[in-house]
Amino acid sequence: MTGKEVINRLEKKGWRILRSEGSHYRLGKNSLRVTIPVHGSKDLGRGLLAAIERQTGEKVS
Repeated sequence: MTGKEVINRLEKKGWRILRSEGSHYRLGKNSLRVTIPVHGSKDLGRGLLAAIERQTGEKVS
């Protein structure tokens, strides 16, 4: 799953893009924040996906 796919799934669950710097997007919802790297069509690692799910409380994969 690419970074863009993760961002799209989180946006459908109420998260919004706060800012982007280079290839990293910062998303927020209420007081929660998470950074998602987007490196073209390269898939995110299993551990990174797990960390994003822990930080957001949302199932993304």
